[in-house]
Amino acid sequence: MYGKYGFNFLWMFSYHPGAKPGDIEHQALDFMGKFGFDFVRLPMDYRFWIHDFNYSSPQLGVFDQIGSYQSELQSRELHLSLNVHRAPGYCINSPETEKHNLWVDAEAQDAFINIWVLFAKKFKGVPGKYLSFDLLNEPPSVGERGFTREIHEALMRRTVSAIREIDPSRPITLDGLDGGNTAMPELADLGVTHSTRGYQPMSVSHYQAGWWKYSQGLPPPEYPVDFDGKRWDRKGLEEFYKPWVAVEDAGVPVHVGEFGCYNKTPNEVALAWFRDLFGFYKSRNWGYSLWNFKGDFGIVSHGRPNTRYELIEGFEVDRELLQLMLDSRNE
Repeated sequence: MYGKYGFNFLWMFSYHPGAKPGDIEHQALDFMGKFGFDFVRLPMDYRFWIHDFNYSSPQLGVFDQIGSYQSELQSRELHLSLNVHRAPGYCINSPETEKHNLWVDAEAQDAFINIWVLFAKKFKGVPGKYLSFDLLNEPPSVGERGFTREIHEALMRRTVSAIREIDPSRPITLDGLDGGNTAMPELADLGVTHSTRGYQPMSVSHYQAGWWKYSQGLPPPEYPVDFDGKRWDRKGLEEFYKPWVAVEDAGVPVHVGEFGCYNKTPNEVALAWFRDLFGFYKSRNWGYSLWNFKGDFGIVSHGRPNTRYELIEGFEVDRELLQLMLDSRNE
């Protein structure tokens, strides 16, 4: 993993008819440079360049826009991780809206692989220091929409092989299963980075998040906390990540592709949780990308109760969270 510490940016996160990729957020990139962050994860919705499920006719002009993003980041010595957040036939958000099913339909699988073939051709020659491919955001749990670990493994191996046939040295990342939470020892031999998540316990990170069906009726969040039959504190976090440590000990680089806390949790609770989370990440030398930069989970204007903001580089920044992020890095 070349870049290590940074943020998710949502320039191409969710498509709707007529939507266009967002503009480059130069001010945010200036902020990153000032504080030594070096990693940008870009979750993308394939519908920005494939319309009406017409997989064979991608709008390649959108790839030129992505290329402009990449060039801008490279000029600033920032690493870009391209991530397909919504793929043909699958997204962790509303997968039923897809025409096909990535886990059972060959048409969707071929279209998914072809997306990465096109990216491999587009960016061949860009140094790995500046660009990596994060193949699929948060695959589901076994049994959901026909998903099995065997199907996932076969598809990821096919995709990695197709990329390497064009661009053998391109750094590649695979997200964990069960929404990014479950490690994948069956793919430890591929020579890629594995990406975990930092949202546990969900009673802290997703309190009153309307899209999480278990958020209703939870008591006000606290940390440490007993939730889902477990004690969540520093020791509980270490227990949760043991399968990821085992994969890392087998030679697999681990990165935290997403983590963060929704803005209904009081900030003092969020910060207590963040301290343990960052402490563990630093002990393992794991890099991370906060979801997101500016927004309900971000470091800027997130809106959590009792936050102390400081105006920095034109942004209202959660100063205590920023300091935790800075202190958590291994340079």
